[in-house]
Amino acid sequence: MNLQGKTLMAETKRPREPFAPWDRRALPGLFDVEETAKRVGHYKWVELKLFEALGGWVATVPELDVKLRLGTHCYHHAWHAELFDKRLPELREMKTDRLTVAANDHMVAFIDAMTEPEGPDMTIEKLVGVYRVLIPHKIAAYTYHRNGTSEITDMPTVRILDFILQDEFNDWREGEMLIQSMIESDEEIDRAMVHQTKLEKLMLAAGGIAGPGSIGDPYIDLPEEN
Repeated sequence: MNLQGKTLMAETKRPREPFAPWDRRALPGLFDVEETAKRVGHYKWVELKLFEALGGWVATVPELDVKLRLGTHCYHHAWHAELFDKRLPELREMKTDRLTVAANDHMVAFIDAMTEPEGPDMTIEKLVGVYRVLIPHKIAAYTYHRNGTSEITDMPTVRILDFILQDEFNDWREGEMLIQSMIESDEEIDRAMVHQTKLEKLMLAAGGIAGPGSIGDPYIDLPEEN
């Protein structure tokens, strides 16, 4: 091929696509600034409540190994709340307390029920509420948000959620090990299941830690096929 032919091919070559063909996410992601700020405010509220609960239980649970783990984990949730608090002004919300609220009354009822077990003989119920109900729901909501938001327009939130999810997975693993080490009888299995079922029903009523849509809407109307 002569030089003229090569020049013609170069001039008619299709321009490169601006994004890789395997990444077709919408630039803005699933959430606008207002929705992101609202969700982050709900997340911060949950983290603060969990910090308060675990910090209070450190003084009352009799098991030393549980005390040590709760003491470490409660500060994780304090750090998470601080990260979310710092993100809110960046989302044009300077009065962060205005959005640091529960998603709805059902979520308040969930936290009340989760923190209700207070006796020194109710460590199983305490752990089940946190590590078999709340933290799995947090992981689901944070993962949905992280995967649905834009890595271009909302990268700070992505980085925050990546950091927090690492903590959440580690804490969940250690909490589940504590639960399994403490359950030694059929009666204790029943206690754990009854409490978990009660809390799961309350979480279902809340719609997740950020309210309905915490992990998206499974009933999206799809276009009808011709």
